[in-house]
Amino acid sequence: MKKKLVSTMLCAAMITTMLAGCGGSDNGGAQAPAADDSAAEAPAADSGDSGEAAAPAAGGGSVYWLNFKPESDEVLQEVASDYTAKTGVEVKVVTAASGTYSTTLLSEMDKSAPPTLFVIGNQAGVKDWKDYALDLNGTAIANELNTDAYNLYDETGKLVSIGYCYECYGIIVNPDLIEKAGHTMDEIKNFDGLKAVAEDIHARAGELGFDAFSSSDMDDSSSWRFTGHMANLEYYYEQEGTPWTECPPTISGKYMDNFKNLYDLCINNSLTDPKELATGGHDAENEFKTGQAAFFVNGSWEYEAVKADVPNATMIPYYCGIAGEEKAGLNCGTENCWAINSKASAEDQQATMDFMVWCVTDPDASRKLVDTFGVMPYKSAAESTNGFLAAADKYTSDGCYVMNWATNFQPNVDSYRATLVSALNQYNADQSDANWETVRTAFVDGWAAEYNAVNN
Repeated sequence: MKKKLVSTMLCAAMITTMLAGCGGSDNGGAQAPAADDSAAEAPAADSGDSGEAAAPAAGGGSVYWLNFKPESDEVLQEVASDYTAKTGVEVKVVTAASGTYSTTLLSEMDKSAPPTLFVIGNQAGVKDWKDYALDLNGTAIANELNTDAYNLYDETGKLVSIGYCYECYGIIVNPDLIEKAGHTMDEIKNFDGLKAVAEDIHARAGELGFDAFSSSDMDDSSSWRFTGHMANLEYYYEQEGTPWTECPPTISGKYMDNFKNLYDLCINNSLTDPKELATGGHDAENEFKTGQAAFFVNGSWEYEAVKADVPNATMIPYYCGIAGEEKAGLNCGTENCWAINSKASAEDQQATMDFMVWCVTDPDASRKLVDTFGVMPYKSAAESTNGFLAAADKYTSDGCYVMNWATNFQPNVDSYRATLVSALNQYNADQSDANWETVRTAFVDGWAAEYNAVNN
């Protein structure tokens, strides 16, 4: 297996998935090695009563969680320590550096003590790693879920991985600044309303003391907000009401003009000149927190960072000129899905299952995890205090449609997004029709090219 893994790693190093949310979240879809038939898949037994730390698994099992949310590392280390103190079961948490989860997973899986708990975050990951994932159907952790919306199955119905948190993204807004500019949030129900408010604020920025949008930098720390997240509006609407279940070999770009509507509004009504976006260096979060901008393109993971400075901050959808978008909601989904290593020993599988159940049922543990993750889709988990996720729920309860994360299907994602960044930088420097066609080509033709690179 060592030789297979090394060979695969050399290929995967060229296609490692970029972290996309919360400062990023990798899709966990690095190509796995061929399954080793000598490693039998042992089912994990159910844990004990919910809310109580389970007794150590028979045979002295342990837990190794390979985490791909760098921003949650400190909390996860604390939770792991708490569990060990309560049960005596060793829990090790290793956090992959931003943008390296795929290669880290490949490397760690080749060790004598590989992760027992890891992430398979989308259908590409399911395809590559399903043979290394225990079937979670009917298990104790699956029985704790309050929704099936974020679970991933293979073609046989095997429950490969289950969501442990979900997120939303859109446009974060400071309602106080909107009102200070003489507008109300009720004016912003579609693209025309958003455009009127943003352009008015930008035109009067000197008078008001703040601008419409925070900076839209195209460096690695920021570009994913546009090449990954905002790009989702085109993919979502291109699905035409039938969500993709696998990566399509081509896309049409039918809604590229809508992407352009919103992208242009962001870069041309901002604190930063579009020509200065390529090199980055602007702190969009801080610009929003300090009241320099009314709008901030980002996601629910930003709530904890901004709530002290902007306590009534809320989030609105990607309004972009689509007919009927008054009923649009936020982009909701996850790439944060737990999988248990089917090649681990039965004892380690049981210890891992017990730990997972404790994480979502123990009041103190789930409180800590919800506070870093934002929300956990489990019946007994602590309630979310994240205002942006509350906004997502409000849109849904009001009958608005949820924009699913079609962006998860981007093929050969690092290379695809790098091409988009290059094209957008060219357009930012000179917003000509010809340069927008370069963006369209990168967006549409680039999809087919990267799909072929991966699949052929």
